[in-house]
Amino acid sequence: MRLYLSSNGIGDRAGSLLALLGGGKRAAVIENAQDHISTAARELFRREACDPVAELASLGIAGTPLDLRDHFGDPAGLRARLNQFDLAWVTGGNAFVLRRAMKQSGFDDVIAGMLDNDEIAYGGFSAGAVVAGPDLEGIHLMDDPDEVPPGYDREVAWDGLGLIDHAIVPHYRSPHPESAAAERAVRHLCARGLRYRALRDGEVVVWTETRRVSVVPQLRIA
Repeated sequence: MRLYLSSNGIGDRAGSLLALLGGGKRAAVIENAQDHISTAARELFRREACDPVAELASLGIAGTPLDLRDHFGDPAGLRARLNQFDLAWVTGGNAFVLRRAMKQSGFDDVIAGMLDNDEIAYGGFSAGAVVAGPDLEGIHLMDDPDEVPPGYDREVAWDGLGLIDHAIVPHYRSPHPESAAAERAVRHLCARGLRYRALRDGEVVVWTETRRVSVVPQLRIA
């Protein structure tokens, strides 16, 4: 299983991402975490914060948008689409919106099977990294669980993909609008004795099939 989980954008370990791909150059760019905001707001985010396709292109990786809404109720079709790529690159936004999209499209089972068979790598940042954990405990202090775009199920999905055994808290003590919320999330997780990794922007978790995690030391905030 090959995972690349970043706090913000590609982060400071682009070489590790290329190494995980082993020469693969095709990425499915999944931006459903932003389905709760307008098209204009999404374009503004690309221009002023992060354009994931352009960022991947700077590494020689060809990014193609893949909208999970096109596969709601169609996991077989989603599997066929993902078979065309070397990397599933999942961007930031609302982690609860993203989890709904993953569940409704069958992405959960599809990506788990493909990762187990080493057919694809999973990467992403912010919400895309958060959902790799066991659940979304604490992330409700950063993202609104009740944000429901049109066509989405209303039920809140609290479980994560379970690809790693601890929570990821992005934007920790970083020059980012969600930094204060990340601090609250860390305090919440710490108070409950839950395992987590708090990442500053630029920091990345690289997780391979040997299950060795490369990251800053675990943080404990009183």
